[in-house]
Amino acid sequence: MNLPRQVVMKEVGPRDGLQNEKQKILTEDKISFINQLSESGLKYIEVTSFVHPEWIPQLADAKDVLQSIKRNQTITYAALVPNMRGLIRALEVEVDEVSVFLSASETHNKNNINKTIDETIPILKEVVQEAIKANRSVRGYVSTVIGCPYEGYIEPEQVLKVVDALFNMGVTEVSLGDTIGVAVPTQVEKLLARLFNEYPPNVFAMHFHDTRGTALANIVKSLEMGITIFDSSVGGLGGCPYAKGATGNVATEDLLYLLTEMGIETGVNMEAILASAFFIEEKIGRKLGSKQLEIARGKRGLAHSDSKHTV
Repeated sequence: MNLPRQVVMKEVGPRDGLQNEKQKILTEDKISFINQLSESGLKYIEVTSFVHPEWIPQLADAKDVLQSIKRNQTITYAALVPNMRGLIRALEVEVDEVSVFLSASETHNKNNINKTIDETIPILKEVVQEAIKANRSVRGYVSTVIGCPYEGYIEPEQVLKVVDALFNMGVTEVSLGDTIGVAVPTQVEKLLARLFNEYPPNVFAMHFHDTRGTALANIVKSLEMGITIFDSSVGGLGGCPYAKGATGNVATEDLLYLLTEMGIETGVNMEAILASAFFIEEKIGRKLGSKQLEIARGKRGLAHSDSKHTV
């Protein structure tokens, strides 16, 4: 296998992971969660979103979170920004990187943003250009790059059109999202082969949801094709409010295990990631379903059981 020596893991749990949680997470717990992640070796954490609080009440405390976390100067702290109003708020609290988002599916875009793709592009273009003027890097998300809950399979040509629009605005990286977790490696290969005809692999990240258990297989295919940036969330937090049945992102700890065992460097510490996953699991009040977390949970239980028999 032709594999990279090193991979960048981008943690999206505090934003993409928590935004769909029904249980209200206290601001101080979000801050503690992010601070723990900052001690794990991660170099990128997406901490919140500056969308209107009515859209995502869970992240209404975006400014408080960003201005209260303990920043590590080696880490990029990013936030999702939908419009100029959100950008102004984000810049007020010194966000390091701005993320904008768009769907490859017209119907999903309308349901997610309440606008067509063509109506969304000028709004994002203004955000990107103003963020660049403020000396911020800008990342673009493209949702439903493989499948859409409304339109079914999405052709690579449609994804390319949206990718072109984002790069033409001035974004430096595009994260390709399998939002509903339907992708398989052959579809990933077809998509990336088309995009790589126009752009180099190093300007893309992959953002897989694990709804059908294929995320890690898709990551291996992406690695083989030259991708070296992957989004993930601790514990597999996440979902999509406009895609019924879609589960969370690929779990950071499961991705980390895969990469480490394949001899690929990440700089991320497994014990620190698991500790942060256990922390946020307690705060949301439900079990998180990653494989590595389940193994660690079993080991904790075994250690507790053994301690009962010590003299």
